[in-house]
Amino acid sequence: MRTLPQQTHPIRERTRAELTRGTFDLLVVGGGILGTSVAWMATQAGLRVAMVDAGDFAGATSSASSKLVHGGLRYLQTGDVRLVAENHRERRALSGDVAPHLVTPRPFLVPVYQDGPHSAAKMGAGVFLYSALSAFGDGLGRLMTPRRAQRLVPSLRTDGLKAVAAYHDHQMNDSRMAIMTVRAATDAGAVVLNHAQVEGLRTTHGRVTGAELRDRVDGTEFGVDARLVLNATGPWVDHLRRMEDPAADPSIRLSKGSHLVVKADRPWSAALTVPVDKYRVSFAIPWEDRLLLGTTDEEYTDDPAEVGVTSRDVEQILGEAGTAVDSAQLSSDKIDYSFAGLRVLPGGPGATSAAKRETVVTSGRGGMLSVSGGKWTTYRHIGQVVLDRLRRIRSVPLAEDMAPTLRTVPLPGIGQPEAVAHRLMADGDPPAHMDPLVARHLATHYGSLALDIAALVRADPSLGARIHPDGPDIWAQVAFARDYEWAVTADDVLRRRTTVTVRGLDTADVRQRTASLLEGRAG
Repeated sequence: MRTLPQQTHPIRERTRAELTRGTFDLLVVGGGILGTSVAWMATQAGLRVAMVDAGDFAGATSSASSKLVHGGLRYLQTGDVRLVAENHRERRALSGDVAPHLVTPRPFLVPVYQDGPHSAAKMGAGVFLYSALSAFGDGLGRLMTPRRAQRLVPSLRTDGLKAVAAYHDHQMNDSRMAIMTVRAATDAGAVVLNHAQVEGLRTTHGRVTGAELRDRVDGTEFGVDARLVLNATGPWVDHLRRMEDPAADPSIRLSKGSHLVVKADRPWSAALTVPVDKYRVSFAIPWEDRLLLGTTDEEYTDDPAEVGVTSRDVEQILGEAGTAVDSAQLSSDKIDYSFAGLRVLPGGPGATSAAKRETVVTSGRGGMLSVSGGKWTTYRHIGQVVLDRLRRIRSVPLAEDMAPTLRTVPLPGIGQPEAVAHRLMADGDPPAHMDPLVARHLATHYGSLALDIAALVRADPSLGARIHPDGPDIWAQVAFARDYEWAVTADDVLRRRTTVTVRGLDTADVRQRTASLLEGRAG
């Protein structure tokens, strides 16, 4: 893994000093959904926690999802009713109590075509059961006429369309969810550092008791001592396991999921769930003023760092979407962005599309725990699973009553986006009169923390300008990401802290000014 351009960062220096002080109860290696969830839950339980990542937080798999918080309609096809019900409960907790400012409801439509894999009666029964498993909290799953469906999805292909099944789920910006969770962990006491690569493991009498690291920003080498090390490195989980035990057998396999982000000819009021075959579905989802198309599901055996979208992936995604979306909406010149991520699945035979999306926790020869698998919808449960495991490890000072059942602790910035947007436009003397589009964007990506971004604009009005005239992100978000969200590189900001890259707006000028603002970080 390459070293980043060397820079001096006083905030990182202070964090490294804290990481080398004393012994942590838990060192989490990996800052994706698994690592951040565990760090958040463990600090709530009273442990002294450190978390490091070789790249950016959520820089790989965790920011390459389908952006859904959902029960998993397709799991009904495999008979996993219990899993769907559990997913629904967590989905509603996230959207109602934990992150209502980040998780938003979205109607979904399932078109049933004459030559499709499912009948109208079967899909109608499926969405009814799906809504029943959520206690009808989002209304009643039902069938609707093609004409009504086309009012919600103007690009819906109607040739051979027999009926449309309707249900509700939720969606989110996965990168923003990850950063808010990291902030929640640090607010609870965790010490975190991104772009810090593990070069080796520390051992004491054959037990893993920490790690040797290198800061990829300035090359500084340092070490962290811990009573327990948790390997939450996603696609690299076996790489770290082999640092502990060179003879360790592979424990996972990888599935590549690719997505396209395309311009929408007209606004959609609902998303499409498109049956591909008896078990697989593809999605076409309104997202960040664009349409998100995907995903693929195929075994991946190459270097995880080299995963990317191929021309074959593009052809497959557009072809699958084309079974339900008018071809005019799917021309290749409408593609603004594409991305690919790797699902971490338990090792075993069979197609990756049929493999269980489950969380697996194992212990290595030196006592290092490794956690893999899981999904965004149930990411808080992953932290609970690991805490339950920590109860049985004597070296970790976690009393029985210190490991709570899954508590409803909100993420930072909790608030109603409508109220926050109103304040952004009305606050100040005289009132700020922030552009309503910008105000709404900040409110739905930061919640009440958007008021801190507005304060930066009041202090320096130039930061209120849009990063690109065709998008709602403003330069104050770059300064905020630099000083409060651990952003180091232009990609950290443009791809994961803002929506500039996914909208296809990260021009050379934008990247150059972003880099300049990052160099002017606060000390």
